[in-house]
Amino acid sequence: MNIMSYQNQAEGFVKRYLLADPLLPYTSVLTGIFLCKMVYDLTDSFSFIHIKSYSAVTKMKRIEWNNRGISTVHAIFISLMSLYFVFFSDFFSNQTTLQGLMVFRSSPLSNFGLGVSVGYFVADLGMIIWLYPSLGGFEYIFHHSLSGVAVAYSLFSGEAQLYTYMVLISELTTPSINLRWYLDTAGLKRSKAYLINGVAIFLAWLTARILLFIYLFYHVYMHYDQVVEMNTFGYLLVFVVPTALSVMNLMWFGKIVKGLKKTLEKRQ
Repeated sequence: MNIMSYQNQAEGFVKRYLLADPLLPYTSVLTGIFLCKMVYDLTDSFSFIHIKSYSAVTKMKRIEWNNRGISTVHAIFISLMSLYFVFFSDFFSNQTTLQGLMVFRSSPLSNFGLGVSVGYFVADLGMIIWLYPSLGGFEYIFHHSLSGVAVAYSLFSGEAQLYTYMVLISELTTPSINLRWYLDTAGLKRSKAYLINGVAIFLAWLTARILLFIYLFYHVYMHYDQVVEMNTFGYLLVFVVPTALSVMNLMWFGKIVKGLKKTLEKRQ
């Protein structure tokens, strides 16, 4: 009976405080930061036990190895959330008129997903700055800062969450990018898996970071009458963030194409 009583009290505390609408954004951000730490430690433990090449690399390589574990798990989580809200859920659909304008809709689930993502960007940006430039140069700081501010604004204001999730679908490319680094670090750069992964990166990047952004701009154009109703800062973010990220995506895509071309030429 005492166990059931404590369980009921715990559930009541979670629902009343941690998952209450006013506190949910803050709770979800802290959850994201906590999960980053947990995934980092789990990646370290798992790799040390099951991957022989892990113990042979330098300390900084191991830190980056575990950091990429965090980004991979976040990418899988937020990509699934984004795909659900953008393509499978009717929550942001024009057919759903009871919720008001599409650009002002938010829900506990959509807030939670964005909050976890903000927590990730905060944790990862902190690691990048602390260990600069070992985990990435200025372009990574710029990318994470821009993305983190945009996602945080959408979370706390409740504006443009659909467009935020559209942009976050681009995280679909992260697992294959990280796998490429893992294969290279493990000395498998000449393996068939490395070649297949390179093709997967090309296709994923073309779909999630080029074509999808074209669709995003088209969607904004078709719903401009709603976008213009947003706060000035949110209105600017809808145009500035996707545009800046599109430029970076095109630059990186050029490098991906060159790298894949070199890999294919070596195979001939």
